[in-house]
Amino acid sequence: MTPAGVVLDLGNVLIDWQPALAIAAGVGSVEAEKFLTADDFDFMAWNHEQDSGRSWADGVDEVRRSHPHWLPHARAYLDHFPASLSEVPGSLEVVRDLHGAGIRLVGLTNWSDELYYPHAAPHFEVLRLLDDVVVSGEVKAAKPDPRAYEIAADRAGLPFDRLAFVDDKQLNVDAAAALGMDGILFTGAAELRTELRSRSLPI
Repeated sequence: MTPAGVVLDLGNVLIDWQPALAIAAGVGSVEAEKFLTADDFDFMAWNHEQDSGRSWADGVDEVRRSHPHWLPHARAYLDHFPASLSEVPGSLEVVRDLHGAGIRLVGLTNWSDELYYPHAAPHFEVLRLLDDVVVSGEVKAAKPDPRAYEIAADRAGLPFDRLAFVDDKQLNVDAAAALGMDGILFTGAAELRTELRSRSLPI
């Protein structure tokens, strides 16, 4: 069955996210690498808490209490966050074609609402082509939590089995497929276009 809508991850699918660039802007590239590969601190797990709805003030306070030696690095990421963002090559054109064909398009992103709305929403054309965006920090549900996919399907106005889902993380694709969505692992815009065409979408 040809999907009637497409649910798209944002980070590293539509918008390239490189946290090292933001951290390096504050403390330098060597320190950024140390922070992101530290044995005593899991940056991705810490960031996921803010993506799931914890405030950045509380997130930074946690670092201050538990890992004070990493506090300048955590602050650097927050203070220079826009430096971590850029367009994923080719993705805008894919979304533009889907939008032009009248395909229902919903973003589903693990992203803090405190950072998404000021630093992403106003600045990337691709986001303005989406019919809606589900921001995990706002709805307090982050992938692979099934609730995040349920909210996206509700925003799309379509059942799971009429939606294709695109993400760069296999874990998130598998979670979508378990709910009945047509999961597509993103490896690049050209490959995504091929995958969507194979599903008879007009792109």
